[in-house]
Amino acid sequence: MENCVGERNHPLFVAYLALQLLVLLWGLYLAWSGLRFFQPWGLWLRSSGLLFATFLLLSLFSIVAGLLLASHLYLVASNTTTWEFMSSHRIAYLRQRPGNPFDRGLTRNLAHFFCQWPAASWEALGAEEEEEEEGSSQAV
Repeated sequence: MENCVGERNHPLFVAYLALQLLVLLWGLYLAWSGLRFFQPWGLWLRSSGLLFATFLLLSLFSIVAGLLLASHLYLVASNTTTWEFMSSHRIAYLRQRPGNPFDRGLTRNLAHFFCQWPAASWEALGAEEEEEEEGSSQAV
């Protein structure tokens, strides 16, 4: 892709992964439908060995693409970036509070991601936290 995956192109990346998985599964179907198992072993290996190797390679690529798509859909559902998921112990705003401050629930997260439904920006979230802290310190 020669590009970082970020906020503005993440939906396109998920669509790319889904399309890639679909094409790989189609290739698996075609490879499997071309295999004939009713021949002696030696003849079968000469006639279908390359097709079977292709089937095995497509299987491996399909598993990898499927797992990558599943992990990105999980991140989308929880409104988390890969960096936040992998390094939550290093990020100050994730260490200070339990859970993800950007998680708005499954439905709103998916709606925002796939339909660009507006949600609070991270700058607004930081401002809300500061207001809450000032309010609680004044009450003491």
